Amino acid sequence: MSVRMPVVFVSHGAPDVLLNAPDTVEYWRKLGQLIPMPISILAISAHWEETRATVSLSKTPETIHDFSGFHRTLYHLHYSAPGAPELAKTVATLLCATDINAELHPQRGLDHGVWVPLSAMYPKAQIPVTQLSLVVNQGPEMHFKIGRALTSLRDAGVLIIASGSVTHNFTWLNRHNPRDTVPTTQARDFSVWVAKQILAHDVTALFNYRDAPYGAAAHPSEEHFLPLFIALGAASNDAPVRYQPDFTYGSLSMDAYLWTDKRNGKKSAAMQ
Repeated sequence: MSVRMPVVFVSHGAPDVLLNAPDTVEYWRKLGQLIPMPISILAISAHWEETRATVSLSKTPETIHDFSGFHRTLYHLHYSAPGAPELAKTVATLLCATDINAELHPQRGLDHGVWVPLSAMYPKAQIPVTQLSLVVNQGPEMHFKIGRALTSLRDAGVLIIASGSVTHNFTWLNRHNPRDTVPTTQARDFSVWVAKQILAHDVTALFNYRDAPYGAAAHPSEEHFLPLFIALGAASNDAPVRYQPDFTYGSLSMDAYLWTDKRNGKKSAAMQ
């Protein structure tokens, strides 16, 4: 491919985004239109962790409904994209070549951190997709290294989509109103801080995010923030653009980021 594919990070929010967050869904839809059509997709989600970086070989990945207590409509939604086993093998090879232990999973499907945003970005489900796990007990630096090892995939038409959350503290949630778009002070301030560091390419500050105002509180556990570091690593020094859908549940930042290769000659256009 003559154009290097961009890298995307999305905050996937609660599983009911498709039902209760029209602003976010519209942003995801527009992202899918803005990005050059990928040959295949490598997705990383906060909802798959393994002791080693693990990639799915599934030829027909199932739609995993890895949640409970939400509207029954969600359990009838399916994302029937074909798998990408050859891409999975390439991912494992690239990781092993940089001394990152990697394994292949024979049949792991797509959890809601992947299929929910993809349902809006690529609703026809025609693009082959495989999923890569996070690594348990490994922090931002290791996941950044994973992203760096995968940068070359972008030159082969692979879109890397990392799916997590900029804020993820359940005690901040307005559980009674998923459409509450007015954020708590903590969620708003941490989201702004993250944006400043990303736009300034200050990866070191992001590595130490727990020392930032509300950083440790925004992520009582790290899994929802770690996909961002894979995206940062894969993006290298490319130009980031921040997109800001409305908050959900009063504290879930739905921020998305798109990194575009400077060699492409221009930044991605802002969404209207």
